[in-house]
Amino acid sequence: MKLLRYGDKGKEKPGVEFEGIRFDCSKFFKDWDNEFFINDGIEKLRKVMNTETLNNIKETHRWGAPIARPGMVICVGLNYSDHVKESGFEIPTEPVIFMKPTNTVAGPFDPVIIPPGAEAVDWEIELGIVLNKNVYRLNSEEEAEEAIAGYTIIHDISERHYQLERGGQWVKGKGSPGFCPVGPYLVTKDEIENVLDLTMTLDIGEERMQDGSTANMIFKPAFIVHYISQFIALEAGDLISTGTPHGVGTGMDPKRFMKAGETTTLEIEGLGQQQQYFRAAPKT
Repeated sequence: MKLLRYGDKGKEKPGVEFEGIRFDCSKFFKDWDNEFFINDGIEKLRKVMNTETLNNIKETHRWGAPIARPGMVICVGLNYSDHVKESGFEIPTEPVIFMKPTNTVAGPFDPVIIPPGAEAVDWEIELGIVLNKNVYRLNSEEEAEEAIAGYTIIHDISERHYQLERGGQWVKGKGSPGFCPVGPYLVTKDEIENVLDLTMTLDIGEERMQDGSTANMIFKPAFIVHYISQFIALEAGDLISTGTPHGVGTGMDPKRFMKAGETTTLEIEGLGQQQQYFRAAPKT
């Protein structure tokens, strides 16, 4: 199934897409949130789709992130060997973990505002994991696999000057408003034949910047969930971003970063496509 949310920011309603048509589910479910996932919501949704008549969603409605604001957005850095090389780091022996503020989560087609004074806004296409259980200190990767509800596209937008040159942890460069577009769908894992063999592309305008595959992950999704659970109590509806392949702006010579007026288009095989227009911050 392809879960989605639609409507004005902060007032999104839950829906699904089936055979290219979007359907409203708000009559039967409050939202695609922690309560939904932890109460076997995906199976309940399957029953609703098989037994109830759902109303169509107008194509003019805004797309929201396909899950409600999560309790946490946890990210894995340096998880593709080619990206590690272009970044000048060593291959990590354990996943590199950092956080993005949950208020960075945005819709897949929302515009992105370049923060005032920012000169190094970079792009990163990533595979996102959504959890369907509360978990802590899982015993195996098999248990971790059972805790995965599905997958989505995440754009882990970063301001590299804030991230790498202003001291402290990476979150400074990861936390500007709108720096985490998600969607357009949460695709349940039964619809993905092999999550370790999905093509990933990111374009700026007509120029291909990233062209990778989840096959090149250093740490795989089930391993990541199991690993993080040894340190952090994860909750249903939480979002995990699993790293980006090569082709980011900071790895180029000379470096290249986003400019106002440019558009990014991201696609992961089987998970859909998202697009963002980058705008300058309003003058004050």
